[in-house]
Amino acid sequence: MAHILSRVSQGPERATTVSGRRPRFSGITWRSMTLSALLIPLNAYWVVDMELIRYSSHPTTISLFFNAIFLLLLVTGANAIVARRKPTWRLTQPELLASYSMVCVASALCSHDFLQVLVPSIAWPFMYATRENRWAILFNQYIPTWLSVQDKAAMAGYFTGESTLYSPLHLLTWATPVLMWSLFITALVLVMLCINAILRQQWDRREALTYPLTMLPLEITHPAGHLFRQRLLWIGFGIAAFIDAVNSIAFFYPDVTRIRVELFDLLPFFNLWPWSSMWWFPISFYPFVIGMGVLMPVDFLFSCWFFFLFWKAETVLSAWLGFNVGRPEFPYINQQSFGAYMVFFLFALWQSRRHLAAVLGRAMGLRHAADDSEEPASYRLAVAGALLGLAVLILFSAAMGMSAWLAVAFFAIYFALSISVIRMRAEFGSPVHDLHWAGPDYILVQLGGSASFRPQDLTAMAQYFWFNRAYRSHPMPHQLEGFRLMRSTDSLDRRYFPAMIVMGIFGTLVGFWAMLHINHSYGAMAKASGSFGSEAFMQLQNWLTVPQGPNYSAAAAIAVGFVIAFVLAKLRLVLSGWPFHPLGFAVSSSWEMNLVWMPLLIAWLLKLVILRYSGLRGFRRTLPFFYGLILGQFVIGSLLNLITMAFGVQRIYMFWF
Repeated sequence: MAHILSRVSQGPERATTVSGRRPRFSGITWRSMTLSALLIPLNAYWVVDMELIRYSSHPTTISLFFNAIFLLLLVTGANAIVARRKPTWRLTQPELLASYSMVCVASALCSHDFLQVLVPSIAWPFMYATRENRWAILFNQYIPTWLSVQDKAAMAGYFTGESTLYSPLHLLTWATPVLMWSLFITALVLVMLCINAILRQQWDRREALTYPLTMLPLEITHPAGHLFRQRLLWIGFGIAAFIDAVNSIAFFYPDVTRIRVELFDLLPFFNLWPWSSMWWFPISFYPFVIGMGVLMPVDFLFSCWFFFLFWKAETVLSAWLGFNVGRPEFPYINQQSFGAYMVFFLFALWQSRRHLAAVLGRAMGLRHAADDSEEPASYRLAVAGALLGLAVLILFSAAMGMSAWLAVAFFAIYFALSISVIRMRAEFGSPVHDLHWAGPDYILVQLGGSASFRPQDLTAMAQYFWFNRAYRSHPMPHQLEGFRLMRSTDSLDRRYFPAMIVMGIFGTLVGFWAMLHINHSYGAMAKASGSFGSEAFMQLQNWLTVPQGPNYSAAAAIAVGFVIAFVLAKLRLVLSGWPFHPLGFAVSSSWEMNLVWMPLLIAWLLKLVILRYSGLRGFRRTLPFFYGLILGQFVIGSLLNLITMAFGVQRIYMFWF
């Protein structure tokens, strides 16, 4: 295998000019588009089956999707074999990476935090409206017929299973809401893509952000294949693969001793008040997270685990002092984190202010404004596309019954959080960024109070819960990282932008197909994540039956989080060696930081030691070992999932939560 992978495509992208600069070769060709079109449906079925049916491993809840990395390895290996027999058929590195980035975006669209939440929500309020919950009276009349399935007989097969999508009744029943929500998703993804096209040059060239999450795909597809000739890679791979192999055997044969790297909750050892107020206190030793962690900057690594412990200490102290009596959310950690994210968003805008002014000038036709000749889209097209997409989103929301001002506020907050997420990934490569209960729906209702909103407004926001439940599998960073991959191989051109739009639409429709096809076979209510459909409407029921005024404590917590993050940012600028990063303060409050804080602490210690005794050059020599830790778990985990799918095994060992 090492020999095959080391002979990866040695195509024309290896050629160089006299100056040493590689000539440009587009990643968007009929071959890469065909490959993407073949992989995306297979990938969608696999992702939905893993996350929804088997509820195992959850590839889209971590920043580096292991399903996409595994497919990239397979295609790269197959490409090397083909190149030996038919050199003219070999795919270039840009073509491989273009297909990889499209699979990543398509994975995000059919993910645990996107279509897997939307599809059950389309039918849920009508299927499960009862006399007791009074949904039919409270809000069902505010849900448009063109966005929902309201015929219980027609939707029954989706929830109970042992049915088929391909009957005329089912196809016609789901057709209208699928097409309308696909229009919404297309507009949403278009705005993301345009914002990325506007910001790319500032972050990629002027600020020289490192994009840590693009390093492994670039190494896998490198024309020389040198990664697979590194002994350290196979040592790391062997360690991680051995752990998962042993644990998989132990899952089916309990007499075999497990190597415990997954979650272990320490809270039973802290069962006395106020320590028990921490809810849970897990530790883990995921090898792939350690591998991802060493790619991150040292100060951000330190801040992630330090502020995780800070939040636990704050929770315990609040309980001990009695501040959470009558206020179960106190100390409002999610709200503090939201305030910190807003600081980071404003910081990103401030850093980009000159570039944004130049982009606007270029879009208005000013001759000496920003140069967009090497961008994936002209700045005029990017600005126009963003404005058009926003207009569609606002008009769509108004057609749902949402007030225009609320739609503007909603999407302003949503894209502010989105820009913070993509900036964080581009600069630091954080493995998690879930942001549970920090989306615009939750924040706006807390700030204004549910009593201040019309039932139509609250119902419309509940229908947007599906892409704000969490931000783990956000499509936007994968678009930006696709730009970076193309730029790193000198292949970013104007074909990439429309190709990403086309594949985004295709990925959306394929994601709907995978969800509907699989659930008509197995039944949504037979699976754990079928409950996603209830979350938004249970919350909406609470908003309407128990209307509340503004939550001033939550508003104060947002302000406190904003001030703390601002102070941390200022101190980081003026004090050399300041170890506390404001974004570490923000991201460390996330639910998934509970899963990864210990591996990040280990990665921080390892990176400190390596840099201290080997320097930067020595650290770079160790990178193949950490890539091996990532690939070892990703490959074995992927193979186990595929094998169990083939043999119809329901539950398997999960290497990731």
